[in-house]
This record gives sequence, structure tokens and C-alpha cells, in this order.
Amino acid sequence: MMRKFALVLTVLAALGLLVSGAAFAGAPKEIKIGVIYPLTGGAAAAGRVLRNGAELAAWIANNKIQGVDMDMAKKAGIQSLGGAKIKLIFKDHQGNPQLGADLAKKLIKDDKVVGILGCYFSSVTKTVSAVCERYGVPMINGSSTSPALTTRGFKWFWRTTPHDKWFTKDLFELLVGLTQGKVRGVKAVPRQEINTIVSACEKTEWGSHVSSLIKDFAKEYKFNLAKSILYSAKSPDLSSEVQSMLAAKPGAMLFASYTSDAILMIKTLKSMKAKPKLIWGQDAGFDKPEFRQLGADIEGVLIRSVFLPSVAKVKKVAGQVNALYKKRYGVDLDGASARAFTGLQAWVHVLEKAGSTDPKAIQKAANAIDIPGDQLVVPWAGIKFAKVGNETGQNIKGMGLIGQYQMKNGKLTLQIVYPFDLATADMIYPFKGF
Repeated sequence: MMRKFALVLTVLAALGLLVSGAAFAGAPKEIKIGVIYPLTGGAAAAGRVLRNGAELAAWIANNKIQGVDMDMAKKAGIQSLGGAKIKLIFKDHQGNPQLGADLAKKLIKDDKVVGILGCYFSSVTKTVSAVCERYGVPMINGSSTSPALTTRGFKWFWRTTPHDKWFTKDLFELLVGLTQGKVRGVKAVPRQEINTIVSACEKTEWGSHVSSLIKDFAKEYKFNLAKSILYSAKSPDLSSEVQSMLAAKPGAMLFASYTSDAILMIKTLKSMKAKPKLIWGQDAGFDKPEFRQLGADIEGVLIRSVFLPSVAKVKKVAGQVNALYKKRYGVDLDGASARAFTGLQAWVHVLEKAGSTDPKAIQKAANAIDIPGDQLVVPWAGIKFAKVGNETGQNIKGMGLIGQYQMKNGKLTLQIVYPFDLATADMIYPFKGF
């Protein structure tokens, strides 16, 4: 009797293995994700670090990596799909929205990608996401921050990063904190020192939205916005814009610029010996290796970001991944590369939860994921997409940082100054001038 029972168990076990094997028999060996970034042109520097961030995340997801406290580093592929590996197919949109849309169509129709990651430029993300919506193909956006992108009611678009409304509000909270003595290392600043502000933003989808947000928050927080300028990011000369801003005698100068124009803006300010109390850049060009080559000239400049290397001081996994990134690429993670990494990481979690490459299954999984903050390199509470107010597909657990360039032992570093409870150094105030 016992022998028969054992035989039954053996048969059932074999059948179980067969069923288990059958479950993965139709699983793909690789999962293709299209990644659309600006790999050439004026934003090529940004495109390079975005690509690096996405590639590192894919490498960690595809292999078991020791010493990284992330679930995806322990699995070697998408386990719910039989260990299928992520394959990234990169395309270069060159900062051109129409080209981005055409590339999205090619990725969907010719390359048969299961979904798309991209596109950094909000203007390109706008057209690419419209293509994805038309074809019913999922798109996860990790790095475009125009608030309008998640107000269109799209069903196939999700954004992991906080957007510019959050980031710009952070700036004004910092300004108010300065007047209240909340900033580490700075005594309360008289309001009149920083009450007059000016802004200059590049005039594509992204910069135009930042400009309008600065106007809104200046009014809400009762700051005097004396000058608000929109300019072309490809301008060969910004002298007239800088002269116009300096004529207002501002306490704070606020910018939304890509890499080449951010560098030109600082060089122009230096040539005119500008000395405002505070200079703030809305990430993008102010957070790139090429911008940091300006060295001591940018000491004291503030930038908003979602990642600074000093995050490693307060978050272990950030230090672990940053060490891998630096070993591979020779530099620290920055806001762009960290967001690209996190965007691809969200794709990994969505695919694992979906257990399928069917668009409907991916859509359902994206709407249901809740990635804990301890899995992320960025200092967020996690990733959870939700509909809040008029926004759909926005991660509601993100947050921003404000960092400041400071010289430490002759080397340029980025220190956290906001949120106040995460500050890693005393803030330099006022800006020392050029």
C-alpha cells in the first residue's frame, strides 16, 4: 500500500514539474523594451548618462549581483516569465518631437517591443506617449517633468519621477525657510534680501511650464517676480537676457536650462560679474558632468534633483548602486541617470508582477505595483501610480531634493540642503559671486 502511495506521489510530482515547465514553455527568452533618448545634438551629454542609468538597471536585473540590496539583483531575469532577460533597444530622438514619434512607431511595429522608456525632453515624451496611447503600448517615463504629461487621461502612460510643480514648490519652501532660519548653517535672512526674483527658462514644453510655475508660486508665496524670460535653448548668445535680469537687481535668479545653455548662462553671468544672493537651476543642464567642469565658478549654485551622491550617506542601497555606476562609467550617478535607472527598475517590477508580455496584463500590473522605498536609489517613499485630482499615472510617492555645489578639499561636490532634515552640509549663503 505504501509502495502504491509513493508511486502516486512520484507521478503527481512529475506532472507538477510538467505543468510548471509548460507554464514557462511559451515564455520569451528576452523582453524587448524601446528606449528613446537624445543621444546626439545639444542634449547628448544628458542622453549618455540616461543610457548609462538604464543599462546598469538592466544589467542588475538580468544577473544575480552580490552586494546590492534590491529584489531585482537577486533574480537574474524576470522570474514570472521563466527568467527572461531584458533587452534594451535604444533610439536617438535628437530633441525632435516628430522624430521621437516616428521612432516610437518603428519600435512598436518593426522591433515588436513590449513597451517604451523615455524620453527626457517633455516635448518628445508628449508625442511618443501619444503614439503609445494610439497603439495600446505601455510607456513608463522616468525623467520628463512637465506637469501636463499626466493630466491627459492616458491609459498607457506612467511617470515615476516627481514633476516640476513639486520641484518648484520645494524651491519656494527653501526660500521661505531661509527667512525663518530653517536652513542648516544659515541665520534667518531678511526677507527683502531675496524677495525680488527673476527667471529665465528655455521655451520648449518643459521650460515654458517651469516658467509658468515660477509665476504661480511667486504669487502664492508673495515674492516679487520682477522679470520672467523665455529663450531658445540653442541661443548662441544670452547677453541681452542676462542684462535684462540683472537690471532688476534680483536677490534670486532662477533657471530652467539644458546643458549647453546652462553653461552659457553661467559664463555670461560671470562676464557681467553678477552677484545675486542665490542662483537656482531646475536640474537638467545644471546637473550634468559638462556643467560641473565649470568648477569653482559654480560653487554655491543650487540645483533641484532627485538624486545626489550624498544620498548614499542616508541610504545604503544608493551607495551600493552608485559604487557600481562609478566603477562602470567613472562618475557618480546624477539626477538623470538615477531617474533612468529607476524608470527601468519600475519596468522590471511591472513585468514581474504581470507574468506576461500581453499589453493588458502589463497595464493591470502597472496600475497595481507598490514598490517599497528601500528598493530605490532615490530617496522616495516608493513607486505607486495613482489617479489624484486631474492626474493619471503619476507616482505619488516621489520627492525632490535641492543640492548645492560646494568645494571640499579642492574638489567640487554636491551637498543636500533641502529637505532640511536631510541636509548633509551647511548651505553657502549668500552666493559668493564670480
